[in-house]
Amino acid sequence: MEKDLIIKTFKEPPREYSLMPFWFLNDELEEEKIQKYLTDFINHGVYGLVPHPRIGLPRTIGFMSERWLYFLRIIIEFAHKQDMKIILYDEGMYPSGSCAGKVVENNPKYAARALIRRKKDSIPLKDDEEIIFTTDEYEYVHTQSMGKIRGVHFGTDDGEPDAPPAGDILNLEAVALFIQLVHERYYSEFKKYFGNTVIGIFTDEPNPLGRRAIKDAVPWTWGMLDFVSNAVWYDFKPFIPMLWGEETAESQKVRQDFSNAVQKRLEQSFYKPCSDWCESHGVALTGHPSSPMDIHTLKYFHIPGQDIVWRWVEPFNVNSIEGPESTGPKCSASAKLHYNRKRNMNECFGAYGWNFKYEEMEWLTGWLLVRGVDLLVPHAFYYSIEGSRKDERPPDVGPHNVWWDNYKNYADKCRRLCWFIGEGTPVADVAILADVNHLPWNTARVLFENQIDFFYLDMETLLNSATISNDYIQIASMKYSLLIVDGFEKIPLEITQKLEPFIKAERVISYKKTLSEIKNHANTPTELTEYVRKNVSIDVLLYPPTTSIRYHHAVIDGIHGYLFFNEGKDNVQAKVSTRARGKYIWLDPASGDAKPITPSNNLILKSGEMVLLLVSPYKNS
Repeated sequence: MEKDLIIKTFKEPPREYSLMPFWFLNDELEEEKIQKYLTDFINHGVYGLVPHPRIGLPRTIGFMSERWLYFLRIIIEFAHKQDMKIILYDEGMYPSGSCAGKVVENNPKYAARALIRRKKDSIPLKDDEEIIFTTDEYEYVHTQSMGKIRGVHFGTDDGEPDAPPAGDILNLEAVALFIQLVHERYYSEFKKYFGNTVIGIFTDEPNPLGRRAIKDAVPWTWGMLDFVSNAVWYDFKPFIPMLWGEETAESQKVRQDFSNAVQKRLEQSFYKPCSDWCESHGVALTGHPSSPMDIHTLKYFHIPGQDIVWRWVEPFNVNSIEGPESTGPKCSASAKLHYNRKRNMNECFGAYGWNFKYEEMEWLTGWLLVRGVDLLVPHAFYYSIEGSRKDERPPDVGPHNVWWDNYKNYADKCRRLCWFIGEGTPVADVAILADVNHLPWNTARVLFENQIDFFYLDMETLLNSATISNDYIQIASMKYSLLIVDGFEKIPLEITQKLEPFIKAERVISYKKTLSEIKNHANTPTELTEYVRKNVSIDVLLYPPTTSIRYHHAVIDGIHGYLFFNEGKDNVQAKVSTRARGKYIWLDPASGDAKPITPSNNLILKSGEMVLLLVSPYKNS
């Protein structure tokens, strides 16, 4: 693709890179009103959506009922005619795996299960319970978790009398029934749209216990003890009491082993069957797990995703650069690269409240995009804001908000940048070693604030999929010339053996904690930055230095692009130098037009502003 074609496509990119908001279907539905909304969405630059059954639906429109499917057909057929894309939602409402309680209604044995601790012989054993282990004081009982999901009708929220029971998603048979009730039914109704108009199925925060489960319960299911023992490579039964009580070094290890075993079981019993089904039916499994650092699970997602909700990330707040939630977008972007996926997704803005400002939405959008997210699922557009619907995980970030009249400008900007990120091959020389469910953020902050881009590389992927030489760790399209280890007390032997040539070449460095296996170590951000810059070719250099600028470097058909975002409160003006050499062409994401800047290496960004720099190779280069 020539430079001029890239610029032209950036101005008007394909519709597939559109925002795809949750559309809360939360009231009595009407065909004419649905079509009016959809037309309005198109007029405002929104060419895809996730129809989301939500609290406020009348009981005459139950999830997966004939009436629900009738209205869903209206949406899908309209979308098909208008070149819109649809992602189907797999639950009514969340977490996924229950089909609004129908899994348990079909077979009570498929209710979510748990292991609990109670005083010995204090309560008679029920028919569906079993004692797994006993001590002099306690018995450890496999029982129902009593977990629920949030339903779609008034009176069915968790904590309310009619809240649907959660399904046992650690049980392959229960999950098979869930897939039959939801996925297979969707396919039987909308088969001809699968793979064209219907591009995916969204699964949302699968939780083995469900919501509001018995206090202090841990996930369990039939046959779980043998599974856990096999997963942890020792007889787990005598260690069960360590899942409760005072935390010691030994109990901490036992609890981590158990957590990893539960995660492994969940992957095998829920994520893999759902992923396999989607793949065999021509659609993508998308959505997100319950943890923002759960990178391991994302290998089952064809469009890996995460979310930012409840103001867990806010502009100019330390939570945007430290803590688990700060890692979410890099988690999904890393999974996209290392698992060879085309896109990655973020469900954003949920429950930020009606005081959520447009400027905050713009800032959070930049925060996500510059970290590599290329599919935005705004939470949410509301069908209705009548009565209490208005205050159910607000705000409406679409048609019922004050900024709707100007929304097309925002939607077009997002589509342009999602196209650039989605179509481009990222360039980053540094990887941060990650565990299956822990992504170090201390190192990430140092790199972000010094304009050194990176991705997370989890140990299982490193072990099973990476090719390592003295010079590079290569995985899929990425070649990393430096690996940073942060937050580990010890690295597993098989990892150090795999990394041996890289370690000998002094291309691995530990941060904060020293490790005997790794020669090079940095104690401070300055030491880490200096080591990285000494051993990795500098990609972006700003003068004067600033900690506020983030960037994403990608290549489209030999043309290098740098997306810059000002994450700080103050405006920034700096001279920029890039590793890619050529003529600098600045593109304004808001208009799609070239932006004349003199001198051409002058980076000027207001707080929360983004700009795209194309580097067009010199003719003799």
